Amino acid sequence: MFPGMGYPGQSFEAVYRAMPVAFIDKQSAEHGDKIIMPPSALERLASLHIEYPMLFRLEGVHSKRETHCGVLEFIAEEGVVYMPHWMMQNLLLQVGDTIRVRSVSLPKGTYVKLQPVTSDFLDITNPKAVLERTLRGYSCLTVGDCFVVHYNNKNYEIEVRDAKPGRAISVIETDCQVDFEAPKDYKEPERVPPAQPKPEPAAAAAGAHQGGGVAPEPEEPKFLAFAGTARRLDGK
Repeated sequence: MFPGMGYPGQSFEAVYRAMPVAFIDKQSAEHGDKIIMPPSALERLASLHIEYPMLFRLEGVHSKRETHCGVLEFIAEEGVVYMPHWMMQNLLLQVGDTIRVRSVSLPKGTYVKLQPVTSDFLDITNPKAVLERTLRGYSCLTVGDCFVVHYNNKNYEIEVRDAKPGRAISVIETDCQVDFEAPKDYKEPERVPPAQPKPEPAAAAAGAHQGGGVAPEPEEPKFLAFAGTARRLDGK
C-alpha cells in the first residue's frame, strides 16, 4: 500500500500506517523504543547495506513531530508498522495515521539529562537503578521525548531534557553520563519562619553571650539530583 523508496547506496525511506503493538499482543514491546516492520522492509534494508544496529527517524506525516527508534522484528503486515503506545503519543498519532520511516546513523551518547514528570517517581526505593534497567531496552533517546518507566505495576513518564553530542543519540554500547532535574511537579518545602525567642532572664542572657550566642538556623532542604558519573546504559 505504501511502497518503500530508496536506491542502492542511499538511506532507506518508506511511509507506513502506524498501529500500537497492543494490536498484535506484543506487550513486551511497550517497554522500549523498537518498532515492528514488515518483511519487505528487511529485504530493502539488506539491499541497501544499512549498518547495524539499524536506527530510524520516525516523522508523523501530518503532525510533523519526530522521534528515533530501533527495530524489534520484521513480522508486520505490509504497509504497517507497530510501535509502543508512548511513541504514538509523542508523535501525536492516532491509530492508522501515516508516518515516514527513514534510516539514520546517530552518534553515541556521552551525556543525557532526564526529568521525571511526576515526583512519585522519587518514591521508588532506587529510582536510578530502575531507570538504568529500563534504558537497556532502548536504542536511542531524543530530546523532547517522554518515555515510560514501568515498575511495580505502575507507569512513570520521564522526559529527555538534553543530550550530547546531539539532540538524538544512540545509547547502545556507550558510556553515557546521566543527570536528573527535579520532577516537573516538585515543589521546594515551604520555609517555616523561626519562632520568636522568649525573653530570657538577665543571668541566662549573659550566659548565652558568653557561650557564643544563638545556634545557627538549619538549612532548607533542597532537591538533590541523583546524578552519576558516566556509565553504560545497556548494563554491560
